[in-house]
Amino acid sequence: MQSEKDTASLKNYSFLHYEKLKRLDMSSVRVLNGKVERLLFHEFEDGIEISLIEIDDTHYGQR
Repeated sequence: MQSEKDTASLKNYSFLHYEKLKRLDMSSVRVLNGKVERLLFHEFEDGIEISLIEIDDTHYGQR
């Protein structure tokens, strides 16, 4: 992620499953290819801010 100039280019890496989350006003990427754990972050004009909130596997209807 550090080598990319903006978050829009993360869409080029399909295994990341980059998406803007509508209900949380955050964005997410997968932590590991093939797993459901996600990294959540806030996007700003001058970059991103990553805050570790919680890592779990309940996304996509798991559990």
